[in-house]
Amino acid sequence: MAQITKIAAQKRPGRYNIYLNGKYAFPVAESVLVKHRLMKGMELTQEEVAQITTDDAIAQAYGKALDFLSYQLRTEAEVTKKLLKEDVPPERIEPVLKQLRANQLLDDQAYAAAYVRTVMNTELKGPTVIRRKLRAKRVGELQIDAALEQFTSERQLENATKLAQKLFRRYAKQPARRQQEKVYQGLITQGYGGDIAKEATRVATPAEPTVDTTDLLDREGEKIWTRYARRTSGYELTMKVKQALFRKGFDYDEIEAWVNQRSEEE
Repeated sequence: MAQITKIAAQKRPGRYNIYLNGKYAFPVAESVLVKHRLMKGMELTQEEVAQITTDDAIAQAYGKALDFLSYQLRTEAEVTKKLLKEDVPPERIEPVLKQLRANQLLDDQAYAAAYVRTVMNTELKGPTVIRRKLRAKRVGELQIDAALEQFTSERQLENATKLAQKLFRRYAKQPARRQQEKVYQGLITQGYGGDIAKEATRVATPAEPTVDTTDLLDREGEKIWTRYARRTSGYELTMKVKQALFRKGFDYDEIEAWVNQRSEEE
């Protein structure tokens, strides 16, 4: 057995040097000092020394985790990744996570709820995108489900409608049908379900056309007609022009009338 002959505070706050039998032996954190009730004159076995140094290593890892958590909420996976990056052995990480959970400093359910709340109030992303982001942070599916309950259908429609209005302004120079297609697809891409996207597109659709489709059809139609007329004619020409204009979002009846008129001019 070895006897503690001196305990000296380091310059670094909360750290102490332990001397056994008159010689420096190892450092410990204040929490470890208190946990093992270390004091001058106390005798330690080799097993006790090994446990103390292990606990100190865990305490240091815990301190690193606290530093990481001081900036913002984190998931268990993020803390684990950080500690591994700091060369903390895997077997010492679980005790750190357990202590963080016990002190209510690490809670994936609380993290997911806070994340959903933040995105819901500050962004216009839908639940599918939110779920994907939380999955990337290794949050469990049941925890994600519980967190997303606060993002009600009514709130989704409200946010989706705001996003749809922004998208309609972005595609204002497109034909009406093309606008709606792009807005609907944009809502789907941003994580909203089909029903919400469809309803938001309907609600946000401008009451009046945002662009003179007649003038736009004339310009686009003439460019397409000229391009295809270089290598085809007759029925094939008119069909190719109709198909190209339809893909650009123009109304079928308007396309038909324009192509017929253009054919007569030829």
